[in-house]
Amino acid sequence: MATDIKKIRNIAIIAHVDHGKTTLLDKLLRDSGTLKASEMAQERVMDSNEIEKERGITILAKNTSLTWNGYQINIIDTPGHADFGGEVERGLSMVDSVLLLVDAVDGPMPQTRFVTSKALKLGLRPIVVINKVDRDGARPDWALDQTFDLFDKLGATSEQLDFPIVYTSAIQGWAAKEPKKAEHNMSVLFQCIVDNVPHPKVDLEGPFRLQVSALDYSSYVGVIGVGRIQRGTIKVNDNVSIINKEGKIKNGKILQILGFLGLARVEKQEASAGEIIMFSGIDGVKISDTV
Repeated sequence: MATDIKKIRNIAIIAHVDHGKTTLLDKLLRDSGTLKASEMAQERVMDSNEIEKERGITILAKNTSLTWNGYQINIIDTPGHADFGGEVERGLSMVDSVLLLVDAVDGPMPQTRFVTSKALKLGLRPIVVINKVDRDGARPDWALDQTFDLFDKLGATSEQLDFPIVYTSAIQGWAAKEPKKAEHNMSVLFQCIVDNVPHPKVDLEGPFRLQVSALDYSSYVGVIGVGRIQRGTIKVNDNVSIINKEGKIKNGKILQILGFLGLARVEKQEASAGEIIMFSGIDGVKISDTV
């Protein structure tokens, strides 16, 4: 069964390195009940790549999905380093909003400016999350003013400047509408995402179309394409055409469709417009190919 389009929220998390993005993602996964007990024991569940564990940063855009009150929230975890700008842009192409995570002590940093500019140019309306409000020296009001000024300088529209705000302590695992009103969980942030991120505006009835935004690899099935379905529905064993950047066309067959649930990959028989999926069966598929 394909997911009800009105219950899907696709969002990316953007932040400067060390502003608490991975910690926040972990808390959202844990708080939603999406993680299994074995995954709960890991210190940081989102950083799976060995280079990332070694450097303590997030390089490769990760896709994960959680369910909360009947909604499916698909989260793209984007890298916070300018070196990986291409990853950021491809991640943003799959979402309808962004969580901009700002440190309550430091305020928005240079890399935040780079990625925020990309998001605003795509017309995305951000949700601003002021994190680490529990820290000594936290200046949530100042950080918020700095973020507003940044948006203004980057040419944000009046709608983008009227952004929702949530205050968090990711390390303590709470989100609140006011900086000094600590809650017991992340429900305020979940509700903010559901209320402010639009469901995907896509064509469910037209012919299937997906642009490949990322690649994965499996020793069993080879190269795996990742992307958001822009139009139509796809089923396992459907025949498709693949168009590359040069406009060359080749034919192939979708042998496997995978969705996301927490950190796990879940096999699906079909998927529809608005969903972010992985698929296998097409040899030589590349980023930016259109299926």
